Amino acid sequence: MQTKTSNTRKPIKQPVMTTKQRAKPNAPKAKRTKASMILTLLKRSKGASLVEISTATGWQPHSVRGFLSGTIKKRMGLELSSKPDGKGQRRYYLVSETDNKS
Repeated sequence: MQTKTSNTRKPIKQPVMTTKQRAKPNAPKAKRTKASMILTLLKRSKGASLVEISTATGWQPHSVRGFLSGTIKKRMGLELSSKPDGKGQRRYYLVSETDNKS
């Protein structure tokens, strides 16, 4: 029978971190969702047309209208307005608090 004379374990190697890895913050990055893309488009001074929103999200026009009505207006409680532009398209935009006071 053999007896163990010494307890020799190999040390566990820690992964080597590069300078870039050490400099990164641990906070998670904000996801770029379709809802955030639509809100960004609606916050522009010229707003966004149905075609622009459909192109950005890949949604059908009826899905965009449903999102604007159901999510933007009802769930988020944001005030949405629309006006026809000179090209015959309707442009949607968010009404800011300063627009309401005038």
